[in-house]
Amino acid sequence: MTGFGRKAAFVAGTALVSAHVAGAAMAQDFAYVNDHADIAPLCGEEPLRVALIDGYGGNSWRRTAFAELEDEAGKCDNIGEVTYAEAGGDVQAYNAAINGFVAQGYEIIISYTDFGDAAIPAYRNAQMAGTTMVPYFSDLSGRVGVDYAANPYEDAFSAGRIFGEWVGETLGEGTTVFLGGLAGSASSVTFLDGYKDGLSGYPGIELLDDNFIVTNWNPADAQKAVAGLIAKHDHIDAIASDYGVTSLAAVKAYEAAGLDVPAMAFIATNNEYSCKWTDAKAAGEAWPQLALSGTTADVRFALRAALAARNGIENPEPRALVAFPFANSEEGLDPLCDPAMPPDADLSSSLPIEKMEALFSQ
Repeated sequence: MTGFGRKAAFVAGTALVSAHVAGAAMAQDFAYVNDHADIAPLCGEEPLRVALIDGYGGNSWRRTAFAELEDEAGKCDNIGEVTYAEAGGDVQAYNAAINGFVAQGYEIIISYTDFGDAAIPAYRNAQMAGTTMVPYFSDLSGRVGVDYAANPYEDAFSAGRIFGEWVGETLGEGTTVFLGGLAGSASSVTFLDGYKDGLSGYPGIELLDDNFIVTNWNPADAQKAVAGLIAKHDHIDAIASDYGVTSLAAVKAYEAAGLDVPAMAFIATNNEYSCKWTDAKAAGEAWPQLALSGTTADVRFALRAALAARNGIENPEPRALVAFPFANSEEGLDPLCDPAMPPDADLSSSLPIEKMEALFSQ
């Protein structure tokens, strides 16, 4: 996607985000995820190796995030290596990966906060060993400078609240569910809490399950889960989720059942979903949707925070990050669709288009 396309989407939907975030539990400053500081003043001169650890990997979002990290690190001549590990959903394997990179002497470790506060002891041990440890995405309860060097986080609560208020405003009354990721996922819990908060002002909207629906962020599991919801409930008017691939799977489940697709609110887009919606609109069959996106770039903020901490430089960016509005049917903001790009491509990514193409040609 061109820079112009990203900027156009951002400007068109800023009013939506601003209106909702202003009332959210986020009084501190924040940065939109497509508004990046210059990394050059933060690089320093020390030769560095950087490791990224995911608690769960393999999906398109994680692959794109690692590519974003490589792209950002490439702007610092002193970063000689960027490597990756994922723990397959196992917290013990996650902690072992952290310990392993510490033992190898990696200067910077960045990790996705799949296991929330449960991993803080491993983060603290790495930080105390002299590694610059930066967990990112969820807002942890540890102490910056003690348990980890920095903790930039996606304001999932505010995003969830935006979803809830959008569903309330769009539908007025009806039923809804929230699709999350792995069982117990800290980020999914936070999204759902925000969703409940957003829905609280709309008594006509009923949340059919007090917990998020586990999908493992896997399209096959998500489609199966939504098929089960369709069989269980007479009607669902809106589905919110914390991953666009999950929302795409929900759309396919409804299509397989021969039913109209309900309103969809989600974060982290993909090209297949956007093109499917675009085709549905052309046929007069589009469903209401809100998509916030750009979150694969969060890892860039994590790297810049790590460099600032390691080099004793004040970080020019705040901890809190907010996804930008990529699509909103109620405000006439259509998603970008590029049939020439792979279905997995996230066109809200901060990756240059040629690197996006290279990533998905592998």
